[in-house]
Amino acid sequence: MMGRLDSAQDKLFYSFNLDNHVPQSHLLRGIDHFLDLRDLRQHLAPFYSPMGRPSIDPELMIRMLIVGYCFGIRSERRLCEEVHLNLAYRWFCRLGLEDAVPEHSTFSKNRHGRFRDSDVLRHVFESVLSRCMAEGLVKGEGFAIDASIIKADASPARGVPGTEPIDWGRADGQSRAVREYLEALEQATPVATDADEPTASSTPPKKISPDRSHCTMDGRTGWSRVLCLFDELPD
Repeated sequence: MMGRLDSAQDKLFYSFNLDNHVPQSHLLRGIDHFLDLRDLRQHLAPFYSPMGRPSIDPELMIRMLIVGYCFGIRSERRLCEEVHLNLAYRWFCRLGLEDAVPEHSTFSKNRHGRFRDSDVLRHVFESVLSRCMAEGLVKGEGFAIDASIIKADASPARGVPGTEPIDWGRADGQSRAVREYLEALEQATPVATDADEPTASSTPPKKISPDRSHCTMDGRTGWSRVLCLFDELPD
């Protein structure tokens, strides 16, 4: 006999365990097993006022950002929507079914404020690195640096011929993130000349991006390929 889903009336009580609905093989389960944020609140304590309304838990925001990085969710507005809808994301972020998800503006305010002032993302990175060293994955005795060519959402229409000189000091040609990156780079070490920098090819780049420092683009593959000679933290 053909059955029928009786959904005319909602139940008054539900027996639901969020942990039972996240597969054991899910990526976030593996990350959660090794992610240790117990000292996060202590690290951020000097950047919060002892008075006033309680803030959003910083561990919740860090976990949501990790979800965004792992699954390519670059928009904070969309990240909040996905965490609201996805059971695995809620489980990883320690949110129950009825718990509210922070507003997207909360991320912007913290990223440009206390998260930057406290260098909390570096703190999380170093904590993960320390855990890797404790597990024997990293010895901490030496390191190697390599360059990788990666696909990027860079439009060839925004590039300029590689033979044209570029004034990197022009404020109108830099975003805030690039401007701060260049300032930090100058304080850390003198800017190297083109002759001193390693390159992946002896062929001059066809185009140079005017708003991505120390990068070259080659659009032969249909996508633009970007070579970054220094580490950058996208904003």
